[in-house]
Amino acid sequence: MAAYTTVKKPKDYFNTKIYSGNSSAGHAITGVGFQPDWVWIKSRSGTSSHTNFDAVRGQGKAIYQNATTIETTVTGHLTSFDSDGFTLGDNSGTGSTNGSSTYVAWNWKAGTTGSGTTGGSGTSKAYTYSVNTAAGFSIVRYLGNQTSGHAIPHHLGDTPKFIIVKNLADTRNWNTYHHKQGGTKYLVLNANDAEAASASLWNDSSPTSSNIILGSGQNVNQTDSAHIAYCFAEKRGYSKFGSYSGTGNADGTFVYTGFRPAWGMFKKINGTGDWGIFDDVRDGGYRDQPIYKLINANSTAAEQSSYANYQIDFVSTGFKIRNTLGEVNADGDIYIYIAFAELPLVGDNPVTAR
Repeated sequence: MAAYTTVKKPKDYFNTKIYSGNSSAGHAITGVGFQPDWVWIKSRSGTSSHTNFDAVRGQGKAIYQNATTIETTVTGHLTSFDSDGFTLGDNSGTGSTNGSSTYVAWNWKAGTTGSGTTGGSGTSKAYTYSVNTAAGFSIVRYLGNQTSGHAIPHHLGDTPKFIIVKNLADTRNWNTYHHKQGGTKYLVLNANDAEAASASLWNDSSPTSSNIILGSGQNVNQTDSAHIAYCFAEKRGYSKFGSYSGTGNADGTFVYTGFRPAWGMFKKINGTGDWGIFDDVRDGGYRDQPIYKLINANSTAAEQSSYANYQIDFVSTGFKIRNTLGEVNADGDIYIYIAFAELPLVGDNPVTAR
């Protein structure tokens, strides 16, 4: 019999929090429900960079999803990871997390920490990590060696389906691996580019249940530069990393995920198109209405809101495209998606399956 999810309550591991900034140090954001290990913040009402913090790199270390910028130390943004959220500074420094805007923070929980040395080809290098095997999520900070076949342990105990990597020390693109594209292709998170092929990123190989296998490219494997990898394995009833074809019709594709999504990120892969993010909190959490508030991961633009143009239904078993937006539903185009659950369709055993 197939295993059932051990994630009975998805909000123990992923949660969306909206808040208003006040430009004052010590602004505590609570109600996340856990101590987050990765916090991704974007101003909803203003033009500003996406600002990213994680517990492996440490509070005050910012990187920006829409830019190639190196890791920056900022004292005016996230100053601590707390038991029920995080605390913000006075909004000084690059980015905006606590100004006179409304914000969204997407939060993931990792947990168990450790360190070691990398393997595979070339000189072994140091790495540190935080992992949550139950939720299929790990954060790995590692040094590159610029040798094809460099093996980076991810500690998931399962094969990653989606990976994001950023070189922290050089002005390089954010690159992604998605299992539906395979190890020969990649996307750029900070751009709207179509997928491209290069062995320099994933060494023309898919990750294993133990390691990410890197090529020699400096975006992901620059000698002695620190890199950060966010790694996701699929967990039944909690997360799904898939693909679908667009129809160009407002009565569009239904995609089965096995849960009602709380969050989804979408990207056209066979042509240019922005990364589109939808969640069920910014829309008020109304289950009888479509989701229609869009944020682009590769853009500084404020949240876009159009009930007529951006509708997606998050339903109990997946999502239904209700728009003709090129970012999610152009006729004949191919899209990847990354989704996390609000409610699982299955429980921890067949008796509690929904």
